[in-house]
Amino acid sequence: MKSWLYNRLFIFYTFVILLSLINHFWGQTWLDYMIGILAIPMLIVSYPGASKLFKILGTAFMFAGIFFFYSANLSIYEIPLLLTSNMTMLGFLLVLPWINSVVYVGKYDKQINQLMVKKVENLGSLYVKGTFTSYILMMFLNLSGINIAQEVLKENLNKLSKKVRDTFISKTTVRAYVLALIWSPMEIIVAITVGATGVNYLKILPYLLLVSFIALIVDVIVGKWRFKNIPFESPKETIPLPTKEIVKKLIQLFVALFLFLAFILMVSNLFNLNFIIAVTLVILPFSAIWALLIKRWYHFKILGYKLWKTQTNKMQNFVVLFISLAFFSNSLNATPALKVIQQPFMHYANSPFIIFVLILITYFLMSLIGVHPIGVIGVLVEILAPLFNIINPTSIAIVLIVSALATSSSSSYGITVTLTSINTNQNPYLITLRNLPFTFIFGFIGILIAMLIL
Repeated sequence: MKSWLYNRLFIFYTFVILLSLINHFWGQTWLDYMIGILAIPMLIVSYPGASKLFKILGTAFMFAGIFFFYSANLSIYEIPLLLTSNMTMLGFLLVLPWINSVVYVGKYDKQINQLMVKKVENLGSLYVKGTFTSYILMMFLNLSGINIAQEVLKENLNKLSKKVRDTFISKTTVRAYVLALIWSPMEIIVAITVGATGVNYLKILPYLLLVSFIALIVDVIVGKWRFKNIPFESPKETIPLPTKEIVKKLIQLFVALFLFLAFILMVSNLFNLNFIIAVTLVILPFSAIWALLIKRWYHFKILGYKLWKTQTNKMQNFVVLFISLAFFSNSLNATPALKVIQQPFMHYANSPFIIFVLILITYFLMSLIGVHPIGVIGVLVEILAPLFNIINPTSIAIVLIVSALATSSSSSYGITVTLTSINTNQNPYLITLRNLPFTFIFGFIGILIAMLIL
């Protein structure tokens, strides 16, 4: 019975999230209340399937929310209305697997991965190629790109010592992941920040690209120097590289990315929608059209449904996090406690640099005890809201995004480090130590750019 239920969670999740998306346009209070009521069993059935980290986070947010709820003297009948504000985030995650499916069926990942080992004589050169290749893959595949890149590197580095192999993989792939996602419209941190600050995505995009480019160049220069004296020999069985085919695939990917961004902005401006809703509405039709154009519709349809069903059935972590976070945030906003928490930040309102460093340190300290960046940003945007009229919100948005993803590269309990630890069979704390300098260099590059545009 239990397995039958968990194999069909995607039906329940989809129903509730679709109701929420419909009501975003319809705006009926009674339907919002009904969605809130449905959010309660949604939270209950998700809790057993969530990971330990998200159970702890969800429980902490719920207990804190209950405390603030009673402090605000709210009525118990208002609880459903306090649970729905993050449903758009779940809608965003619901459709995300479809765009990953196009990349898989188009075989972009397999073609691009061949770029890694061509004409590589030492690990320094492989570091550069491995980082850039991982960067391209992760722009489109998110966490799936980490698995693909790490598997390729493990296979090609199997003749090296485990220490060198682990160090190399945990630097190239983890860093490429965070660098690629700080500007991606498919990254949840970016979507949350744009929605919370009200900053136009097109306005913030050039600055995020600049931060990403600077940090990427610095990292590959240091990495090339660090590994240049270690020889590398490509496996003899490597298939000759079809350069023209790979160039074609790369061009297709970048054209698709440009069109994807253009459609998001067009839909957002045409219908006056917030960024998260616009991305959610664009992903599925855009992915379907892309599959049709590359003549992979049948495979896209089959794989897309399978991947979507699997990923939706595994959304328990985010359901627990976002519903409990909504309850906490809305209860907190109804009390004077928020103003007390805001005081340290408001005290330095005339010193943006200190505010930005506080944001980075807050993310980092929370990551050390296992708090997910999404949980941190959910609280930070509430705390920083009064500063949007004092400090350039574009600068705040840059620091919120860069700091969140910078710390995720060295968070021992974070999904990126955990996944790398599992894939390479190494201690997550070692991955954290190796990426700690990068975390702060990356974070301060973001702060520097943010300060320059104040």
